[in-house]
Amino acid sequence: MSIEFLFKTDPYSMGIEEKESFFTPCLRELTKHHYQNCNSYKKMLDGLQFEIKKDFQYNEIPFIPVRLFKNLDLRSISKEEILKTMTSSGTTGQSVSKIFLDKETSLNQSKALVVIVSSFLGSRRSPMLIIDSKSVLKDRNMFSARGAGILGFSIFGKKVCYALDDDMSLNKERVRQFIDENKGKNIFIFGFTFMVYQHFIKELRKSDLELDLGMGVLIHGGGWKKMQSESITREKFKDELYELCRIKSVHDYYGMVEQTGSIYMECEKGNLHASLFSDIIIRNPDDFSISPIGQKGIIQTLSVLPKSYPGHSLLTEDEGTLLGEDDCACGRLGKYFKISGRIQEAELRGCSDTYVEG
Repeated sequence: MSIEFLFKTDPYSMGIEEKESFFTPCLRELTKHHYQNCNSYKKMLDGLQFEIKKDFQYNEIPFIPVRLFKNLDLRSISKEEILKTMTSSGTTGQSVSKIFLDKETSLNQSKALVVIVSSFLGSRRSPMLIIDSKSVLKDRNMFSARGAGILGFSIFGKKVCYALDDDMSLNKERVRQFIDENKGKNIFIFGFTFMVYQHFIKELRKSDLELDLGMGVLIHGGGWKKMQSESITREKFKDELYELCRIKSVHDYYGMVEQTGSIYMECEKGNLHASLFSDIIIRNPDDFSISPIGQKGIIQTLSVLPKSYPGHSLLTEDEGTLLGEDDCACGRLGKYFKISGRIQEAELRGCSDTYVEG
């Protein structure tokens, strides 16, 4: 089943029944595709005695623990078809996930990201301030999660300014000049959560630099574990941004290199949303049954985008709670949820958390 129509559709415009009418066939087709083209995936499903020929629902598709991408080279394409290899961020001594992309999957991931983020930023590109150093973009053939995130979101910006020097210090003069040159314009600000806090918020707090980014929209992502250890809540994070530089519009997002493109954006009410490209299921940690609305469990993520590798149904190492479906106060349809944190003893992962530890 083709997903081309999704790229021309409001990503939050379908209710549960309409979404399921195309989501299940897409996921069913993807599962069969990977079963036929990835031997390791076939062995896993055979080992689970999964009936690949039956008309299964998408919530019945076996999930792969994301950690398997650290241990196995999982791909459904030949070596010659690999366009680029994405790698997760890993601290010293940790193995990293390797995600193999062909041209079709890479293009679809980029197109999905555009559709999702444009519904928050608008379709016009804006001057862009990146709270990071340009040096993170090194090997263009093997992207780290951090570099891939910056590159992916850069398509929404123009006149890009990197706020940090190579030593990760805030270049105050460069930032001030960027703001002066773009007065009265909408500004897109991007960064990984802890890096925004560590190298932007903290530096502004201890300096006398006054910045007016009231026209700015900040999109940030990455783990919250280090933020929580410093007692920085999401509310405090937003409050400090407004106090220090007047940023009012702040959106977190949840995503992972194993399912690039189908990110979950935070709405104006503070909830994370599944788009038409993705879905989540909350699993009971005791028996992996589906948890009801309001009950915390392990997050399973599903995406219609991964065709070059079997990453369409993943069990993450994150805990979360489904808050509802089709009835968020922001008006967007689909499931909405919150993240509680990492499951106990899971490896520290996430672009900004990894930066801190590495």
